[in-house]
Amino acid sequence: MEKLESLQKEHLQEPKMYKVVLLNDDVTTMDFVIEVLMRIFFHSFEKANEIMLKIHCEGSGVCGIYTQEIALSKQKKVQNMAKEAQFPLQSRVEEE
Repeated sequence: MEKLESLQKEHLQEPKMYKVVLLNDDVTTMDFVIEVLMRIFFHSFEKANEIMLKIHCEGSGVCGIYTQEIALSKQKKVQNMAKEAQFPLQSRVEEE
């Protein structure tokens, strides 16, 4: 029994985590960035506004940290939402 427990502990690892980062541009409106942060990343208005200001002032901001599959899915949702609204909003996924 002890050997089985040590084998199980040895093989279990936490998955790598990835940040979804939004990038500032000169076209996408602040209101649209807030909408993205609330609809895709489920931030409150206050938190979305805080992240949007960081993106605006510093050039980029972290929207959330997820497993790779979820981070890539959220990135795709950002791309689709921006394309539909005709904004050039860009995002990237970075290993945490």
